[in-house]
Amino acid sequence: MKLSLIIAWLFSFPLNGHAQNVKNMKTSQTPETEIRNVIENYYFKGIYEGNTDLLKKAFYEGALLFGDVDGVPYCKTAEQYIEGVGNRVSPEKSGKGFKAEILSIDVINSIATAKLNVRMYDFNYYNFITFNKIDGRWSIVSKTLTNVHP
Repeated sequence: MKLSLIIAWLFSFPLNGHAQNVKNMKTSQTPETEIRNVIENYYFKGIYEGNTDLLKKAFYEGALLFGDVDGVPYCKTAEQYIEGVGNRVSPEKSGKGFKAEILSIDVINSIATAKLNVRMYDFNYYNFITFNKIDGRWSIVSKTLTNVHP
């Protein structure tokens, strides 16, 4: 008798709980995963290879870059920066070391920031990258940087 009551009680609950939510879950990537993809496959790879086409996919057309390199102020448009990367000997071809890592990513709605460390040539850059999701894709809208000596 007790078992019958317990079974009847369990069947009285609606079946639209967790199982229903799992069925309706989206399989799309999280914003952080999408941003990691932009950083690793377009930004880092573009810098390493000197591949301006990859960098153009990472940056919003009107993006700006600011900072300092060894105390010297740095200010460029994304177009100027990408052109400069294309005109230099890439870290890949230089034979010098290249290490790039994502230190953090923070996302709130359609904006995000990423803190990066890029070691190349004789530089130890810290980059603070701002992203905005524009027309369905994450793009770099600003970059600040500085070179830190060990």
